Amino acid sequence: MSDAAGGEPTDDDPVVLDVADGVATLTLNRPEMRNPLTSEIARGIIDAVERLEDRDARCLVVRGAGGAFSAGGDVNAMAERLAGETTLDEAVQRITQETSRAVKRVAECPLPTVAKIDGVAFGAGANLAIACDLQVASAEARISFGFRQVGLAVDSGTSHFLPRIVGENTAKELVFTGELVEADRAESLGLFTHVYPGESFDERADELIEQIATGPTVALRTSKRLIRQGLNDSLDQAMENEAAAQAAVFETQDHREGAEAFMANEEPEFEGR
Repeated sequence: MSDAAGGEPTDDDPVVLDVADGVATLTLNRPEMRNPLTSEIARGIIDAVERLEDRDARCLVVRGAGGAFSAGGDVNAMAERLAGETTLDEAVQRITQETSRAVKRVAECPLPTVAKIDGVAFGAGANLAIACDLQVASAEARISFGFRQVGLAVDSGTSHFLPRIVGENTAKELVFTGELVEADRAESLGLFTHVYPGESFDERADELIEQIATGPTVALRTSKRLIRQGLNDSLDQAMENEAAAQAAVFETQDHREGAEAFMANEEPEFEGR
């Protein structure tokens, strides 16, 4: 796993991390394979997210190189299992300790996260996309939870993420059929937050990402945590949590900047602290 200076990755590392202007861009960099979640890519994702604590990042973007987000599971690893080259325990461990852990690490990232989807997001790759807070997609993007295509049950968080977004019955339909969902339908189901035309995809997506990255970072991180907690809290508990969290956010420089700019009818310039 390496850092890049920006733009399309050109080195041989499976995962490239670029941090610029507060935006950390994590790129899955196996375009010739459509960026499957191999062991090396999964470990690269985990390492990259953990390293964000030492970087000046205010937003995390996850993307795939070469016109695909992620084709999902490692087909070569499946072939090794069928050939008896790996044991059942090794195959299960790869899912729990690598693929699922990588998805979980992105889901639990305290920063606002955006999946930038151009091309296909399939299986575990689809879960990596919906594990992010927002999903921005090109009109050519597709998403599928098609584990059935290889005769497998869902894994890497499908049973947690998918019904929370689309509801139980639609989640079952998408899993049972393995539908390759086109961008417009994915947007209507809530799997994609925004869909942009291909010719303006990068520009429109980057505008949204910049808006997030230049926001009041502590407040946004706190809001993200509270929304996650609020899914399982009573109203009273949610309000108590919000009041306690707000006491800390009141002390931030960004709150002072935002309040003063609001009263002066000016645009705030948040610094992320």
